[in-house]
Amino acid sequence: MAGLLTYIIGGTGLFLIGASESLISTTPTLTQISTPSSTPSKKSTPFIFFTASLLSFLFISNSFISITSALKSHDQTGVVLQLEVISIAALFLLLSILGAVTHLKNSVNIPSHVINLLCLFGFVEEFFLFYIQKKDPDGIENRYYDLLLVPICVCIVSTLLELREEGAKYSRLGRGVGLVMQGMWFVQMGLSFYSGLITDGCFMKKKSRGNFTIWCKGHPEFHRARAVATLQFNCHLALLVCFIAGGYSLVSRRYGVSGGAMEYKPLGAEMQRVSMSHHAQFTLDSDDDDDDEDGVKDDEGVEKNVVVVAETGVNGYGSHH
Repeated sequence: MAGLLTYIIGGTGLFLIGASESLISTTPTLTQISTPSSTPSKKSTPFIFFTASLLSFLFISNSFISITSALKSHDQTGVVLQLEVISIAALFLLLSILGAVTHLKNSVNIPSHVINLLCLFGFVEEFFLFYIQKKDPDGIENRYYDLLLVPICVCIVSTLLELREEGAKYSRLGRGVGLVMQGMWFVQMGLSFYSGLITDGCFMKKKSRGNFTIWCKGHPEFHRARAVATLQFNCHLALLVCFIAGGYSLVSRRYGVSGGAMEYKPLGAEMQRVSMSHHAQFTLDSDDDDDDEDGVKDDEGVEKNVVVVAETGVNGYGSHH
């Protein structure tokens, strides 16, 4: 039960941090307070730093408890794993403390590249922790760890984009979405590992509090458990899309959509303006009609001149006679 509570608390904290990050990056009233050249900590709320520091402290405390359990069980692998978790949590704890100090004290101004680099290093270490954590090749938990690499990669790419373009709004949105997905998947892992939501025929084998593996009786149960994990991940992705669509619609309705690329321009209004401009220049007379009228006028003028000349010539001859 303690392990399930650990996953639920960690996942909920990541979900709250990611949701706050996403809302701040998409809400104009919050982002317009700071200039684009300000540091990310200046544009964030103290809630994010407080939650991140509290969550990092809880991860460190839980790792120390797991190390004590591993030492009692003579599990060296469990000790090494928890030391890696402590290093990652300490890095995020340092990042949250620096961000909070920069936000609360205007006299302290830490460059944004330093904070972004710390964040990037933390995500990269987290990626390698779950990438190389394959204690047992036949363990079902490895499938869950592999699927967790997807939102971690989203966070890494978003942080790299923010390093390249300082103050980028949509890079923070991508990182927030990645953190939300991490939180949801952490909760799912806790429910699957400790409540039997994987499949029948699979069971957990513990070496210590923080070092366990999930075995299945045979190959059918093994493949079924992997398929169930993939299906659960796809359901979480669909749920995340629903959250994003709903949140975006609420923010757009309340604050409007900022940015020229995201503004909706009705095609009908544009076509109506074009048609009205053409209608203003439209006349019933065409160029061909003008040419025909000019030609008729010219012909009539020539005929009149010929008649006048002819009459003059006839009169002239009559006068001579």
